[in-house]
Amino acid sequence: MTTKILVTGASGVLGAAVYKAFTRAGYQVKGLAHSRPTSELEAIDLIDVSQVENLISTFAPLWVLHCAAERRPDVAQKRPGATHELNAAVPQLLAKLSGSERHPFTLIYISTDYVFDGTSPPYRVTDKPNPLQFYGQTKLAGEEAVLSVQSNLGARVVLRVPVLYGPVRVPSDSAINILLDVVRDQSGKQYNMDHLATRYPTNVLDVADFLVRLAEKYRPGGTIPPILHYSAPEPYTKYEICLVLAELLGLPHGHITPDTNEPAGAVTRPKDCHLSVDVIEKQEPEGLGMDVGSRDFRGWWSAELSPQRT
Repeated sequence: MTTKILVTGASGVLGAAVYKAFTRAGYQVKGLAHSRPTSELEAIDLIDVSQVENLISTFAPLWVLHCAAERRPDVAQKRPGATHELNAAVPQLLAKLSGSERHPFTLIYISTDYVFDGTSPPYRVTDKPNPLQFYGQTKLAGEEAVLSVQSNLGARVVLRVPVLYGPVRVPSDSAINILLDVVRDQSGKQYNMDHLATRYPTNVLDVADFLVRLAEKYRPGGTIPPILHYSAPEPYTKYEICLVLAELLGLPHGHITPDTNEPAGAVTRPKDCHLSVDVIEKQEPEGLGMDVGSRDFRGWWSAELSPQRT
């Protein structure tokens, strides 16, 4: 029997990559979307408990990959109620359902490096979170809800990832891809670009591939560590990313100025939340004994922006 996979947020950058990766791997995949359903993706309001319960009951997935979230810190701050519902209450519901006797499943809850304060990297899975902003607080609340469920049935895993990039519908879907618009804007507008916080941009195709490999390795009943970190190793500030993109596009970057000051009035971002991937790489039983398999940042963009692609 084909393993059933449920992907929430399947119209988003990560969710779309995960949906496609599991489909290509031969799984029976159902993708969910809220604001952007398609002929392939089922519309659902994850806040509606009865809708979610009915879906789990009828589809009976063995894995649920929960990619849906409010991922924008500035928006999260402006919409605290809705953000808490999606980032904390929904994973709590899914975690409870994952351990139920009726339809137990493995839940992978996608969290963020922003649960850390960025003062003492690299962060291991055993390090204590200390989010600096409301977004990180809601994602940590989701983690705590997922990990608090006590059940011998199913499994509940938190997967923390850093800022993501990759194939997108529009550049604004990713905090990295949107920098293309800045580089390409040769109108004379000036941009101050953060050159203070270090980020580790990670390709959604790599995260999706890792999740497929994880599902292949751990069949139902296998023991997966409760917290995992997945991250590419290359450090960049947003200003440095702009320089890479400008070079690959053959465009001047004089309109982009490096900014090493703390942003005034903006949502606080941690300076360096580098995630240690030692649990993935260590041999069992301490770890998964798997390769991270992340791709080179410049290499992917070089291929993506080549004249043959554009």
